[in-house]
Amino acid sequence: MKNFRVAVLANLKKNAPHLEGASFDKWDDLDSESTVEAICAAIRSKGNEAQFLEADETIIDTVRDYKPDICFNISEGHFGDSREAQIPAILEKLQIPYTGSKVLCLALTLDKSMTKRILAWHGLPTPEFQSFERLDEPLDEGMTFPLFVKPSREGTGMGISYDSIVHNEDELRKQLEFILRSYHQPALVEKFIEGREITVGMVGNLIGPVARRIPVNEDEQRIQAGLHFMPPMEVDLQPYLLSDGVYDNRLKTALAADLTYLCPAPIEEEMVDELNWLAAAVFRVTGALDVARVDFRLDINDNLKPYILEINPLPGLAPVISDLVIEAAAAGIDHTELVNMILYTALDRYKML
Repeated sequence: MKNFRVAVLANLKKNAPHLEGASFDKWDDLDSESTVEAICAAIRSKGNEAQFLEADETIIDTVRDYKPDICFNISEGHFGDSREAQIPAILEKLQIPYTGSKVLCLALTLDKSMTKRILAWHGLPTPEFQSFERLDEPLDEGMTFPLFVKPSREGTGMGISYDSIVHNEDELRKQLEFILRSYHQPALVEKFIEGREITVGMVGNLIGPVARRIPVNEDEQRIQAGLHFMPPMEVDLQPYLLSDGVYDNRLKTALAADLTYLCPAPIEEEMVDELNWLAAAVFRVTGALDVARVDFRLDINDNLKPYILEINPLPGLAPVISDLVIEAAAAGIDHTELVNMILYTALDRYKML
């Protein structure tokens, strides 16, 4: 088999720019050196070359100097509403192949409100929502408390805490003010779904008709061939209900190694099939490629009806602690194999194998 020259594109926390007035968790979604080193080692284990390149403004020169066959992209970006799409846009301009979703998908899915509009248009179950750009905007009729407030364009639980669950107008306005002031972006307000949080990871690409639509007739065959679904994962939040209440930034970062991860999650096989189908549908309608993770809530007040919270087409790949890595391990897939699954899925998509 041919060996490949692979550039690993990421943004390291240690290289993040200093910004006056930035939120305390501004760079929490950036990667550590150990994560990047583990990805490079995984790629080299198959006889390929791998070189890390910092995905900042220098990338236009460094990637052309390195001349990779393909880039392994996990870059989050530093600035802008569509920051996760910036490096892929540069690679498209330079005609360099890369792993993962393309520009449109990454720009869309970073904006949670816009993503939910797409899901709602397709009739996929997502909590009712409203986007707030100003503090004085009135709450829409039909939006009933309790509600959940979070930044529209952040990941890794940033801006989320127990205070995100609001029960009245005063709490809503206080949390809106915090999000608008701290994150300088619209706030997403959605109906709070009380229940368990489940995440489903997948690697692959859909086979067959994969235009951004789902079958109109629910009895038609569900199209999900080509995706390898990882076992669903649930985080045991019981010990943290009084302190955190939700799967927030503190749990996802500072306490990630201390959490109890239930994988496979203790849910019925019929529910697993339903979550896999919904995850595949979200993968389709957002135009995701190669790898993604979809987060759900199971409504304890509505017979455990699953609601789609969001899709992450750039899921974390930190060894041991990242959700997708934990799910893969439960399926007997170690970190090295997972990284190469993603890489070779992209190589196959580009017809380079």
